[in-house]
Amino acid sequence: MKAVGRNLIIIKEKEGTTKTKGGLLLAENQREDIRYVKAVVVSAGEEVVGIKKDDNIFFDRHAGHKVEFEKLLYHVIKAQDVVIVT
Repeated sequence: MKAVGRNLIIIKEKEGTTKTKGGLLLAENQREDIRYVKAVVVSAGEEVVGIKKDDNIFFDRHAGHKVEFEKLLYHVIKAQDVVIVT
């Protein structure tokens, strides 16, 4: 599987549950205070500059869409949605 153009194929890192100061357990999708999430790049399109395969990135949690391929769940986002590359 290969990304084209300015797109990235990524796998989101699982956050799991988080405990608040008051003791409540919040699921990953209930953490609205966190805008950016971490992921690993699987493939970068030919027009993407500064991001390559296996880079860790942070991107806007509302960006892109999901794709299931060979029973694995990937996300496809645009390079402009990336805010940090580590």
